[in-house]
Amino acid sequence: MKITLKPAKGSKFVFSVLPEEIQGKSSAKYQGFDIISKGAVKVPKGTDVTEISWNGEFFGKSKKKEALVQKAYWEPPKSCVKTLMEWMEDGTELNLIVSGTWINLDVTISSFSPVEYGAYKNIKYSITFVKSRNLEIYTTKETKTGRKKKLKPRPKKKGHSSQEKSSGGHYTVKKNDTLIKIAEKTGSQWREIYNCNKEVIEKTAKKHGLKNSDKGYWIFPGTKLEIP
Repeated sequence: MKITLKPAKGSKFVFSVLPEEIQGKSSAKYQGFDIISKGAVKVPKGTDVTEISWNGEFFGKSKKKEALVQKAYWEPPKSCVKTLMEWMEDGTELNLIVSGTWINLDVTISSFSPVEYGAYKNIKYSITFVKSRNLEIYTTKETKTGRKKKLKPRPKKKGHSSQEKSSGGHYTVKKNDTLIKIAEKTGSQWREIYNCNKEVIEKTAKKHGLKNSDKGYWIFPGTKLEIP
């Protein structure tokens, strides 16, 4: 079995270590189903799988010879994290293929939470993909006459979601937080949060034995941030 992500442009990405299970979320009944342990699950007619997620791990260099690792696809954990984070931040549309199952979907990454642990620099992560949809918009006149003129989808506004909170004030970093998550919670931009708190973020990263925070990638619970 192989899990592959293919962007429209650029190189494909293959997960070198398979997760123990993959969860699919059905929009018809809002129920999850285990892909790997139950085999190729048949999706009922009319059911639309809208979300795929799993918990996994990227092994460090000293562990890449482990039996669990597909050695041909191994990459340094930080390189893997950087690629996935960039795709998530940019909203890149990807083709997700899980060989040996029915999963072959166009998706975007809705959440990705990596955490480094142990002496081998392994990184555990959780990731969730949502199915991409091409929105078709019809006028009232078109629906009455039966004509279906496909219009371009309205561009998404950059910035805050419908659940955004007003910016300003302070925020204390919690476990598994990232600047992107904090930006979504507070209605800010992650780069603005980093620039506003660069000194404290970099200082905290050095206290934890890092050379730097990798532009805000490494943040730690308990750190108090000013929200611009």
